[in-house]
Amino acid sequence: MLANSGIISFLPMILVFVVFYFVLIRPQQARQKELKAQLNALRRGDRIVTSGGIVGVVQLARDGSKEIEVEIAPGVKIQLMRENVSQVLTSTAKPANDGGKAAK
Repeated sequence: MLANSGIISFLPMILVFVVFYFVLIRPQQARQKELKAQLNALRRGDRIVTSGGIVGVVQLARDGSKEIEVEIAPGVKIQLMRENVSQVLTSTAKPANDGGKAAK
């Protein structure tokens, strides 16, 4: 009887952990995986946001290189590590209008 009440007393903590896993941890892991895939697919012309909040356009991104060149203002280019990109706003890898036909 005593062992059964010990397990029941830990049941709410276990339930809270399971809820946190499915509500917070798992979606965050999915977002991180998606961002990593976007960072690996960066191309010239992609609009990005850095971890410091600077918005720019990728000018040079070599496959396998950790550095990218970003234009943050006309004529102002900076070198930046791929890991410092926090968000890809628009990507040239995925065209917005890939239907090929104009809507009438």
